[in-house]
Amino acid sequence: MHLSHRSRPAAERRAGTSAPLAVQTGAAAPDGIAAPGASARERRAWSVLFLLCVAQFMVILDITVVNVALPSIGQALHFAASDLQWVVTTYLLFTGGLMLLGGRASDVLGRRRMFLAGLTVFTGASLASGLAPSAAALLAARGGQGLGAALLSPAALSIITATYTGRQRTVALTAWGALGSGGAAVGVLAGGLLTSGFGWRSVFLINVPVGVVTGILSLRAIPAAGTAAGQERGRGRNLDLPGGLLVVAGLGVLVFALAGTDTHGWGSARTIVLLILAAGLLVSFAVAERLAPRPLLPPQTWRSQPLVAGMAVMLGATGILVGAFFLNTVYLQDVLGASALTAGAEFLPMVLAIGLAAGLAAHLLPRAGARVLAVTGLAIMAGGGLLLAAATAGAGYLTGVLPGLLVLGLGIGLVFPAATVSAMTNVSAGQEGLASGMMTTAHEVGAALGVAVFAAVATGAAGGQAAAGDGLAAGYRHGFTVAAVVAAGLAIIALLAVPAVRPAPGVRFGPH
Repeated sequence: MHLSHRSRPAAERRAGTSAPLAVQTGAAAPDGIAAPGASARERRAWSVLFLLCVAQFMVILDITVVNVALPSIGQALHFAASDLQWVVTTYLLFTGGLMLLGGRASDVLGRRRMFLAGLTVFTGASLASGLAPSAAALLAARGGQGLGAALLSPAALSIITATYTGRQRTVALTAWGALGSGGAAVGVLAGGLLTSGFGWRSVFLINVPVGVVTGILSLRAIPAAGTAAGQERGRGRNLDLPGGLLVVAGLGVLVFALAGTDTHGWGSARTIVLLILAAGLLVSFAVAERLAPRPLLPPQTWRSQPLVAGMAVMLGATGILVGAFFLNTVYLQDVLGASALTAGAEFLPMVLAIGLAAGLAAHLLPRAGARVLAVTGLAIMAGGGLLLAAATAGAGYLTGVLPGLLVLGLGIGLVFPAATVSAMTNVSAGQEGLASGMMTTAHEVGAALGVAVFAAVATGAAGGQAAAGDGLAAGYRHGFTVAAVVAAGLAIIALLAVPAVRPAPGVRFGPH
């Protein structure tokens, strides 16, 4: 659900030296649209897009589809109340932490190769998740899914930008962007349907036949020629593997420290030592990036205040969003007694509100600018958090939960495009891919941190008890109180740091 933007000229620049498929395969009409007498090979270009979108759809789906199944997973595999959030966090942590490394791998080792490798890893890890006999086995498999997603997603987007041109590329990127909101909406419904009808294991196992068929078809549909990165292919020394491992290790220790504060406290020796260790690993990553010949994150990128401000807003807003999914999943099912199917359907109004507000933001941004929309959206999010914090164990869905979900969704829909405009508007030529990758990383890492923090706050306020009732309701209220405070703090940051830029005509936005 991360929102990205691309103007047509920027997209053209990112195509690099690889000739678009429409040009490679014969005559084409202007703007990359195949001529009426186009060959079967030219028409096959849309099958490439379809296969890439199917694979990416699974990656997005695995965020929201699993949320609805969490209570069932916790009961079946005997998760402690404070550990259940790791089912979501592990996946997001590996996806976000390794996303830049995955993008670099697609440049160095070849886009098609990395796409197929990521799809294979993701499908195999989905099978392992569905067959997991224990909580530890499931978490290990979820890490594998995150690794596969981190390899698959940037390679797929790179194939799209290298395959299509002109109007075809606009259509392709629009379809790719629509996967964000579409995946979220389908995920909450599919999670409920699968969990209620076939059990929680089915939310993972459904990926296996889809992944296998997609992989087989991709071997034939996606040509090997033109998908590698030219002269860089095979030069593994440019991959910066140490940097990728350091950032994942640092973020993992940080999330582990935050997740344990519900039982050990913020001032405990355990928490302090882990936070120091996490800081040391992340500082080591920064030093390694300065020494690496081809760093994942060139140090000079941090000097761009609009980019850093956009990343900060994206990280915090995504943390609130995914944390809200997590807390409401537990609340709806364990406190209000909703079934998995009902809980999935009850998330749909929030998803629709996000899409509605994002569409409105696309029209308002050229007039109001990024700063106004970011501050307004974050203030609305804070109001939504306070509405959700007011819910009690006796409150029903319509009066206690739905108003807060709608308000929160409207705020998020305004914030994401504004954060993207802040980050991307003044990016220098040739750096669009890096900036977009940083925003995607901020999105995924923010989601992991949000679930960890809000789950720890809620579980701590509930006294660590898994039973439904006043304990969980109290934890829910505390969690969304913190969410409201975080949103208000982000609004102040946005007011001070987000530039008052307005997107130029021709810039397109889409949920990504």
